[in-house]
This record gives sequence, C-alpha cells and structure tokens, in this order.
Amino acid sequence: MRSFLFVFICCCSFSVFSQNADINILKSINLGRNKQLDPAFRGITNSVTPVSIAVPVTVLAVGLIKHDSAIKNKGLCIGASLIIAAGISTGLKYSVNRTRPFVTYPFIDKATSGGSPSFPSGHTSDAFATATSLSLAFPKWYVIAPSYVWACSVGYSRMHLGVHYPSDVLAGAITGAGSAYLCYWLNQRLFKPRH
Repeated sequence: MRSFLFVFICCCSFSVFSQNADINILKSINLGRNKQLDPAFRGITNSVTPVSIAVPVTVLAVGLIKHDSAIKNKGLCIGASLIIAAGISTGLKYSVNRTRPFVTYPFIDKATSGGSPSFPSGHTSDAFATATSLSLAFPKWYVIAPSYVWACSVGYSRMHLGVHYPSDVLAGAITGAGSAYLCYWLNQRLFKPRH
C-alpha cells in the first residue's frame, strides 16, 4: 500500500511540475495522429463502460449458474474494484479540478466527448481496474494479455482523441490497477478459506 501511495504522489508531482513535457507528448500524439483511426479509437474509448460492467456481471453469472462460490466471489471482487476505482478517480477529478487539454490549449484537436475535469482519466482508471482484477482472478496469459492490450489501448485513445494529458492517463492506470490490487488483497484477507 505504501508503494502505491508513493507512486501515486510521484504521478501527481509529474502532473504539476512537468506540464511542458505533458503537452509536448500530447501534441505529438494528437496532432500527428492518423485521423482515419479516429473511429476505431472512439470505439475503444466507448467500450469502457459496457466491458467494465459486462466482465463482473458475466463472472458472477457463471458462478451462480455453476453454483461455484469461488467464481461468484471473483465476480464480486472485480465489480468492487471497478466501483472503488470510479470513486477514487471521480473524487480526484473534482479535488484537483484540472482543465481539459483542449480547453487550455485550443490547438489540441478534440475528437470525442470529454466534459468533467481532466485528472485522472476515468476511462483509463476503469479499464485498468477491470483488466487488473480480471487478471488477478484468472491468472492465465490468454486472460492477462488481451486485458492489458485493451486497457492500454483505452489509455492511448484518450490522448489520441485529445481529451487527456499523458499524466492523466498514467494516474488513471495507477488508480485502476491499485484499486484492483486493494480489492484482491482485502478479498484474500477477509474471505481466505479456513481449514
């Protein structure tokens, strides 16, 4: 937990002290992008809510159908990590209240919706919470690899479409993954099988 807080504080410091690097990286991604890929990246961005809801619901449903309490528990843990990640990222958004890059820098090309404060990226937070909790619940390469490819694609899409700084995306990834690890750790401690 201490290492998570240290990394998160470093990420916040990066956001405050490295605005020039932040906007320069975003400019190279957003202004140098292939605009023909915009629909694909909008699709990836828009997949976050349905995927993040479908994953815990599906795992929970499988557990109920099979009458398997371990799988049901995994579904609940995945759902809890998503709720915690969304709560933390929403709280941080309105506490930090960072303006979106396309507002501060009008030359940034906004190619999708983005209205709430910028830091951290809620889409990235939810994607990494889902990917990390799913990977912890089912630690197989064929679960982990596609989960993180999708989550990283979500983070990149937020910069490609001009609605988040790189530090927003990094903080969102840390928030999401950290929430998943926290839920997994609590689940192991609270619901550890007793012999």
